[in-house]
Amino acid sequence: MKKLTVIFLMGMLLMSCAKKEKPFFMEWDTPFGVPPFALITDKDYLPAYEKGIEQENKEIAEIAANPEAPTFANTIEAMEKTGMLLRRVENVFDNMIDANTNDKLQAIAQKISPMMSKHYDDISMNAALFARVKAVYDQKETLNLNPEQLMLLTEYYKDFVRGGANLNDAQKEELKKINSELSVLTLKFGDNVLAEDNRFTLVIEDSADLAGLPESVITAAAETAKEKGQEGKWIFTLHKPSLIPFLQYSQKRELREKMFRAYNDRGNNNDEYDNKQILARIAALRVKSAQLLGYKTHADFVLEENMAKTPANVYDLLMKLWTPAQKRARGEVKEMQAIIDAEGNNFKLEAWDWWYYAEKLKKAKYALDDEQLRPYFKLENVRNGAFFVATTLYGIDFEERPDLPVYHPDAKAFEVKDVDGTHIGILYTDYFPRASKRGGAWMDSFRKQSNFPAKESPVICNVCNFTKPSGDTPSLLSLDEVETLFHEFGHALHGLLSNCTYYRLSGTAVPRDFVELPSQIMENWATEPEVLKYYAFHYQTGEPLPDELVAKIKNSSLFNQGFNTVEYLAASILDMDWHTIADTTLRDAVVFEQQSLDKIGLIPEIVSRYKSPFFRHIFAGGYSAGYYSYIWAEVLDSDAFQAFKETSLFDQTTAQAFRENILAAGGTEDPMILYKRFRHAEPRIEPLLKKRGLD
Repeated sequence: MKKLTVIFLMGMLLMSCAKKEKPFFMEWDTPFGVPPFALITDKDYLPAYEKGIEQENKEIAEIAANPEAPTFANTIEAMEKTGMLLRRVENVFDNMIDANTNDKLQAIAQKISPMMSKHYDDISMNAALFARVKAVYDQKETLNLNPEQLMLLTEYYKDFVRGGANLNDAQKEELKKINSELSVLTLKFGDNVLAEDNRFTLVIEDSADLAGLPESVITAAAETAKEKGQEGKWIFTLHKPSLIPFLQYSQKRELREKMFRAYNDRGNNNDEYDNKQILARIAALRVKSAQLLGYKTHADFVLEENMAKTPANVYDLLMKLWTPAQKRARGEVKEMQAIIDAEGNNFKLEAWDWWYYAEKLKKAKYALDDEQLRPYFKLENVRNGAFFVATTLYGIDFEERPDLPVYHPDAKAFEVKDVDGTHIGILYTDYFPRASKRGGAWMDSFRKQSNFPAKESPVICNVCNFTKPSGDTPSLLSLDEVETLFHEFGHALHGLLSNCTYYRLSGTAVPRDFVELPSQIMENWATEPEVLKYYAFHYQTGEPLPDELVAKIKNSSLFNQGFNTVEYLAASILDMDWHTIADTTLRDAVVFEQQSLDKIGLIPEIVSRYKSPFFRHIFAGGYSAGYYSYIWAEVLDSDAFQAFKETSLFDQTTAQAFRENILAAGGTEDPMILYKRFRHAEPRIEPLLKKRGLD
């Protein structure tokens, strides 16, 4: 950590000595062309966006005005070459606004968002350009294109149609206004959630109120208090590494309720960060946009591009799982209520009690709790365990590169090489929560892989919010955090091992309900005994995770699956309900949500994983009418992992087939074609039901 901080500060010093040339307008002479973060200031973004838009407009105008007959090369491939400067600045800015933001960047984003909305609308609605694209598309059967070229042509054509190219002038102007307003509203929604994440603190002054909390959690809270100028106290926040252990272990029921309510009331406090009216307006505008384009609902518009295809197919899958999941959850409620009653407590299990009594139940049934496991899950070891799986499956290596620029001292850079030593790409990891980072965990790219018009290697990042080191204790992860690290690393492999010709189709540029397959399948290796033996060592003694604990992890794999499945499905159904609205009436967000959950009979002891006012995935991210994707992809990953279980955990033939047909292929062909090429059959739901104990 100290070495990396020194390098980061040296980079900042170099920035002050650098040329006056704007960083986005110069060649990046950094190793592998990674962004020169130390040279980039907040002031550099807006001019780079403006120049990038100007350049792409000129490039687009030249294609549209080309007097030659439209061809795949002079129209489709020509478009693939446009906007290089804009792409460069956008990739960096989008990552910074999520992982290392500040008030200035958020203000810049408010200016940039409508600019970019207008820019992309202007391209999509350029009649002359669309005429050329359509001319090429209409003769696609005679062009002798390979599958990737055909997919590129099809995607560009659909982009135009779905972007409003076939609308009349008045409709185009209306759609532009809708898109512009949506761009600002979704950004504001996300900013409000981040503000809510950071503003609440539970300050504890009496040590008696720490009853039940593990020493590591107490130490972390003391350090947080010290950082906030309240040394001698303990501060807990809504960031998951602070929130979840508090809900799991605090014996103070009233404080658990306070933390739980603060988390679930984000965006619903009738103040400057309230999101209820914002999300209602977003939902209504999405209906208006979809209907302008000829769709009944926003969900119909979105799902046309996904594997699910229709809202009916999504609801069908979700409801197949809902009934057995609810049944299992009710059984879990009875078991926890029995513990409450046995302790002589005269209260009914509530939602803020679930984590606490689930932990007690797990101890009672399996003699296992998270605190037993944490000492064996040192962050660096877990990360190396994920690297080990990738190395064993695909023959790739990871070398830390402290010489590469980073955007924050917490970030680390790794060079990824193939089995023959060939450079594949760069992976950045950034694992700890901070006020400048939004909550959750994700993968993104500073540069995607492509081979056209020139070879470009990927620069990928994994960003998470894990338990921080405290005092002399390193970052020790919960089992859930271990699985999250493996999950996001799976996304990273999708970006790193991409081998596509065109940027538009490379890496994770696949349907939303297919993109979670590479991430979720990686989670399966995290708790395999063979893999645990590689990375799970006690951080103090170096002793491997005892076989009895490995067995307990396996035996408890179905524990709490009713809760996990129900809270997820409730959020997925809520998402679909918001996006199958067929009129533009502004809904009362609280009333609408309650009606949605009442309709499916959600038991009162469980709340939806995300409540509407902080449901960032669907109102500030790319998962509108798409949160179901995780369970859809879990059908795929459960079935796909069976291919390894039917052979061996690291079977090379199966691994290479997965790499070639899933990871390397990006969006070059229909995902079901790619999946069947790997698995030689369509996916079955039975492995998922078994995995979740719902069979």
